[in-house]
Amino acid sequence: MSPLWTSEEIAQAVGGNADGVFEAKGVTFDSREVGEGDLFIAMKGEAADGHAFLDKAFAAGAAGALVSEAIFQPNVRVADTFQALNDLGRASRARSHARIVGVTGSVGKTGTKEALFAALDRSAPGQAHRSVKSYNNHTGVPLSLARMPREARYGIFEMGMNHKGELAELTQLVRPHVAIVTAIAPAHRAFFKSDEEIAAAKGEIFQGLQEGGTALIPHDSPHRDRLIEAARPYAGTILTFGLGDGADIQARDIIPNQPGGTLVTALLPNGDLNFCLSQPGEHWVSNALAVLGAVEAMGGDLAAAGLALAELGGLKGRGERHCIQIAGGEALLIDESYNANPSSMRATLKVLGAESVSGRRIAVLGSMRELGEDSDAFHAGLVEPIEAADVEYAILVGQEMEALAKALGPKIKMAHVPDVASALGAVREAARPGDAILVKGSNSIGLAALVEALASGEN
Repeated sequence: MSPLWTSEEIAQAVGGNADGVFEAKGVTFDSREVGEGDLFIAMKGEAADGHAFLDKAFAAGAAGALVSEAIFQPNVRVADTFQALNDLGRASRARSHARIVGVTGSVGKTGTKEALFAALDRSAPGQAHRSVKSYNNHTGVPLSLARMPREARYGIFEMGMNHKGELAELTQLVRPHVAIVTAIAPAHRAFFKSDEEIAAAKGEIFQGLQEGGTALIPHDSPHRDRLIEAARPYAGTILTFGLGDGADIQARDIIPNQPGGTLVTALLPNGDLNFCLSQPGEHWVSNALAVLGAVEAMGGDLAAAGLALAELGGLKGRGERHCIQIAGGEALLIDESYNANPSSMRATLKVLGAESVSGRRIAVLGSMRELGEDSDAFHAGLVEPIEAADVEYAILVGQEMEALAKALGPKIKMAHVPDVASALGAVREAARPGDAILVKGSNSIGLAALVEALASGEN
């Protein structure tokens, strides 16, 4: 296989000067992630300067570096390494013959991206590339592009935003053939006045569509028509997906499949597909319909996609399940710790409510951040889905959860704690054999540490 980049190609792509000849197998700007043969990009950030980690990067096996200062090791030197990262990502996209998918949305974009990767990799092993982790911002997107192998057949890129105009810039880098909006929810409301403004910002993804490209839009969203209008000037084909009648890609039959997952019959423009979805919950059914729409739009193998959706494992922080040991037996731990907004909280609480348990349903819920002046109302609004899920014990974590604690009052057993350490103690004290424990909150709350401690059996 050809190298990902040669020093000559890097210099040409970024307009820099090469000092030394090298070939790079990978690209990173995090010295902790450097592997043998990687290109290390020395970025200057607010908290740290990547040039301070050059020795560490080369000791870890870096083949060369992209720098803005003179060094002795093999390098390509530029005036601005952030701009060079964007230029490298742009050059990768320009040389690629891959079919490209861009994914955005308030909720579900990472899961949809991972499911789409699994579907495409199933039919073309080793020829699909995607963003790793949640690398979806102004540095993560060009990095993910720069990492795309020149021989890739498919590329799947997640794009996020918390301000107007961000997606418009990112989609011009990615230039997708297919653009997906998973769902619109009140995330990042601290930066937007309304959900309508969020929908308008998400709709910017369509501005980068290639000529004749396909826009995939959630049919059941109240912002469907707004998204369709945003896509109309740029898309050759606009398709809606969802559970409601009239969707172009629709789930006709949805049958829960214990001990988890769903049996689905999907109606697509060119035929039907019966498949088993390994992940539980209607929100995952909607995500799967978007995946199938994208696969079909790119001429992919729908049967292989169905098999991949049946085998899709739980994603860390986004539905991964653990059987944990507690005094007297075992309990189920559902890890939704990566992030949270009112919509995703409702969806995962619904999954908890549908879980077959011999014990109790316990919800460990962390604060939802960046909700602006309506934060208290959004938190208090979780009373209804908590009650509907038959939660018997709620452990609320963080200052913002005070509004929910007040709204719940004596309705169910509850503990409101200030931090993760206190929450961990409360879970350990409360958990009994047969319980199902849901953990969900904004990433900044740090509930992933609670999950790690419980799953590993740490004290």
